[in-house]
Amino acid sequence: MSSSVSVPPAHPDLTTDRLVLRSWTPAEAAAVLDGARPSHWADDFPAEGDQVIAALFTEHPDWLGPYGHRLIIERSTGLVIGSIGLFWPPSDGAVEIGYGVVPSRRGHGYAPEATRALTAHALTAPGVHTVHATVELANPPSIRVLEKSGFRRHSTQPDQPQPDQNVARYQAH
Repeated sequence: MSSSVSVPPAHPDLTTDRLVLRSWTPAEAAAVLDGARPSHWADDFPAEGDQVIAALFTEHPDWLGPYGHRLIIERSTGLVIGSIGLFWPPSDGAVEIGYGVVPSRRGHGYAPEATRALTAHALTAPGVHTVHATVELANPPSIRVLEKSGFRRHSTQPDQPQPDQNVARYQAH
């Protein structure tokens, strides 16, 4: 493992009963893109979504800020098991959240636990009053995560010129 991967992140961790949500370091993003396998990652991390996000950090540096993307770390093992993030900056007081937990750790309630924690954190940001998520209706597990996190279906994207009836917008309440 490269010593640069263990450089502490710039922003305070968010800690829940079973998880730590820690900001990505630039070295960790580079490791995802380079295909490195640090020992503190679950065997099935990163997932495809994590690779997509890591590739976008250069284009969206705010995503590495205090209200940006975080790695999901299982407290009992210290392993990175997924990622969660806010697509910063907010638009009209609203910010979108996205999340993913690796297959080996799904079904344990980690995604709702992380989503509740990051949503609460987002609502402490100046000017943010709404956290929302866009989810494919063909993805019932993701819909359940949002519902367990206190989100409710708000719309099927009516702001789009031709609404996509395959996705819905959920908002935290």
